[in-house]
Amino acid sequence: MTAKTDYKLIRSKRKSVSIEIKPDMTVIVRAPKYLPKREIDAFVNEKSEWIAKHIEKLKEAENTLGDIEPLSELQLRELCERAKLVFEAKCRYYADIIGVEYNRITVRHQKTKWGSCSSKKNLNFNCLLLLAPPEVLDAVVVHELCHLKHMNHSKSFYDEVLKVYPDYKKWNGWLKRNGAQLLKRI
Repeated sequence: MTAKTDYKLIRSKRKSVSIEIKPDMTVIVRAPKYLPKREIDAFVNEKSEWIAKHIEKLKEAENTLGDIEPLSELQLRELCERAKLVFEAKCRYYADIIGVEYNRITVRHQKTKWGSCSSKKNLNFNCLLLLAPPEVLDAVVVHELCHLKHMNHSKSFYDEVLKVYPDYKKWNGWLKRNGAQLLKRI
């Protein structure tokens, strides 16, 4: 018998159930509005080993990251300034390849997002990405620019991403594995 997993439930207009584990080890379950709670609980219970394995990986990463020095406010500001120039150059380059136009680029230091794209074609990026390998920045930039063609995470969206950046999965995986380490710098 498995232990009950605590989770935060987010219901929306979606067709399937998904599980996400945040860097703070919060379990987020996204489910269709109509799905009964008992079915969601059963799904989470079925995935409890997977959840436990991923939480354990996060704990191991956290233990190895214990002595990372956070950046000062000045260092974060300087990193944002440098990152803005880098993201502007990468966005110009990839926007040409993808065939899209964007409006404003904003760079911040955030604890939860690496990038986002608004319906007004504004792009936002996390300055901490500058501490990752350059290929990770490319992956995030391509991801956000492809949202200008597909404002979702459909198969068509990922087909576009992979057409432009075939190594996307590799570097997105790097970010998933090492992102918590970067976030500890704030």
